[in-house]
Amino acid sequence: MRTRGDFECFHEPFGEVWYQGEDPLWPRLTEDSLRTPGLTYEACWQNLQDVSSEKPVFIKDFPMYLDPLISEDFLSNFNHSFLIRDPLKTLTSMYQKWPDFDEREIGFIEQRKLFDLICDLDGVAPPVIDSDDLLENPFEMVKLWCDAVGITFLPEALSWEPGPRDEVSWWDGGSFHENLRNSDGLKKQ
Repeated sequence: MRTRGDFECFHEPFGEVWYQGEDPLWPRLTEDSLRTPGLTYEACWQNLQDVSSEKPVFIKDFPMYLDPLISEDFLSNFNHSFLIRDPLKTLTSMYQKWPDFDEREIGFIEQRKLFDLICDLDGVAPPVIDSDDLLENPFEMVKLWCDAVGITFLPEALSWEPGPRDEVSWWDGGSFHENLRNSDGLKKQ
């Protein structure tokens, strides 16, 4: 989405609040965990609203990070889509990075609840993309998604220059995003 250039993109803005905000909700929070003064749900939401008044916004986030804000009014501000991943791959990846992860850091239950709530509120299911399908056939999947959400498909946005991604490095320097840093497009892994 960032490569398109027509959206201001945010990577897990509410995740940063959840993990290391002023009053973090992270289940493995300790006395020594990072806390960022001024980083609150209200401040994050206000920033997103301010930016969206200037340019369309794309947000990639996890449902559990949004829990404190979820309401019909809040959800009505978004055009929702869901990116899903094989649970075994998700759990394996999490365990490799954090052998002591808490199940609340996975978000499967919250994702299902949010999906059902959006279906109920909108009367129709939002687009759902399986990450394996996306990586196996990025051109077709992204085109279908663009059609579903009503934006122009830009094939040139499927590739980018490899390199550091400051926008995904707020958590431990971005260790979860090594593949992204080394990539030049969507490809099977």
